[in-house]
Amino acid sequence: MIRKDFPKLAEHYFEQRLANGLLVRVIEKPGFAKRYAFVATDYGSIDAEFILNGKKYTTPQGVAHYLEHKMFDLPEGNAMQEFAKYAGANNAFTSYTMTAYYVECTEHLEENLEILLRMVTTGYFTEESVQKERGIIAQEIRMYDDSADSAVMENLFRIMYQNHPVRNNIAGTVESIEEITAETLKLCHDTFYDPSNLIVCVIGDVDAQKIIDQVRRQTPAGKPARVERCYGAPEPQEVRNRRIEKEMEISMPAFAIGFRCPDAGRGRDAMRMELIGELAGEILIGESSKLYQKLYDENVIDADFSVDYERMKGMALLELCGDSEQPERILQEVLQEAACVIKTGVDRALLDRLKKSVTGRRLRGLDGFEGTCYRMCAYYFDGAEYLDYPDIYAGVTAEDVEQFIRENVKEELAFVSVIRPKREKEEKSCC
Repeated sequence: MIRKDFPKLAEHYFEQRLANGLLVRVIEKPGFAKRYAFVATDYGSIDAEFILNGKKYTTPQGVAHYLEHKMFDLPEGNAMQEFAKYAGANNAFTSYTMTAYYVECTEHLEENLEILLRMVTTGYFTEESVQKERGIIAQEIRMYDDSADSAVMENLFRIMYQNHPVRNNIAGTVESIEEITAETLKLCHDTFYDPSNLIVCVIGDVDAQKIIDQVRRQTPAGKPARVERCYGAPEPQEVRNRRIEKEMEISMPAFAIGFRCPDAGRGRDAMRMELIGELAGEILIGESSKLYQKLYDENVIDADFSVDYERMKGMALLELCGDSEQPERILQEVLQEAACVIKTGVDRALLDRLKKSVTGRRLRGLDGFEGTCYRMCAYYFDGAEYLDYPDIYAGVTAEDVEQFIRENVKEELAFVSVIRPKREKEEKSCC
């Protein structure tokens, strides 16, 4: 067991790589009542196509999410019932790049962690149970289909990316999940749920060595596979359609604007690019910017507006989302602001304030156990150390932000997705 210290954050954690390849990280929080255990696999919805030991597999859309649902099945029953015996509040989620399972409790952590580890590493699938779950997942897909917030982003990804699997829904489609079988789930579990592809993160008033010893005892030896993931061919430079609209039962139009950025790669450099992109968005139209205040005062945007830099394997974008009657104006205003920044340079004082503000926000976020575990795991899978962010932020310069804006905030790289309220059907007049 080794200890890693981060003096600028006054934080540290203990880490151990086990013989089966699984990584365990423990943050001891003496005096906290809550205990939190988080197990994640480096496997999400975009990992639908892969080469395993030289053979190529193309799995249906939605397998990672379907697998998340079925992992709660154990030979002796449902894991949720087991957690309930020890007052463990448990849940799980699937993202584009990760699937995670977690449990929160104030006592009986050892019992709850044992259930969590057994659940994730067992993989118990029968055709009968897989078929039974299909209707539940189909209902969930239809629910997301009715959500404007989901639809506006999914449509944006579809026009931005012709080849990358991010263009597909995380849960798949009602049609695609019909193709998922117990054999499909077993293949993906054997491939991506091997201990060498997992990380366990525990936070709370715990003893790090005891947690590590427990995980060592209760996880299998594993059989790491040789896997190459496929994320589609390079995206075409020429794109015919840069705008998409859809009508739904909503009262106010929702929009998402995306500027397609180059793949940032992996590791510390990719994390640095993420922070540069985040600061660029804040400089242009973040809450502290003049443009944000102007558009807010004119009721073009509201308090739900957000700007962020998002990246994952093989893609990246600067995205602007919110509700507005004038998405095209917002795009043009941002392009004009970008041209102004390129001409006059970044306001150094504003940049320094933003760096301090964002660093402080992330520091406060370390008190949230779920968010801390999620970020530590996500950055670990990406080859970076999340708690290094103060040093990376400190090294970001105004020139870095200006270069990002110059290279990425261009009209030819912009895509617009809009969800508009359904128009009333005109009533036929009677003569």
